[in-house]
Amino acid sequence: MPDSKFLVTSVKVQINAPASLVWDVLVDLDNYPQWNPYTVKVESTLEMGEPVNLFLPDPTRPGELIHVIEHLAAFDQPKQLSWELSPSELSPDAARRDQYIEATGDASCTYYTTDLFLGPTAPAVMEQHGLWVKQGFDAVAHSLKTRAEQLYANRATAQVAKKPA
Repeated sequence: MPDSKFLVTSVKVQINAPASLVWDVLVDLDNYPQWNPYTVKVESTLEMGEPVNLFLPDPTRPGELIHVIEHLAAFDQPKQLSWELSPSELSPDAARRDQYIEATGDASCTYYTTDLFLGPTAPAVMEQHGLWVKQGFDAVAHSLKTRAEQLYANRATAQVAKKPA
């Protein structure tokens, strides 16, 4: 079993929108730049095992992006979206990110995300990047809540507007 001291977990947010809508926001990769402050761009087919190209703001070089290539590891609609980084010739780093949506009602759910650093570099990665990842994940959770609730409110307003008087 992996060592939980190398696990970063975001805040768990209550979202006043259906789990299916939150899922739709998470898999709408083209619109990540509109709401996601940590992973500002994602390119993927979202097919199991296929690459997930992640672009994150570099905290040490403002205006620059870090490009990380991971692979889709779980696609359990509307509950879990995961990708993982495997060690390679270029880097021994390994990690797995899991994003969880848990329905709490017809129009509400919770969301949180985790990142488990794996392999021989896990202690160093946690030491050097754990706080930055935590801050980024918390920002994603809050931004996802805002985005999903805004979309849900817009849908409700549109439905009311369509009803005959």
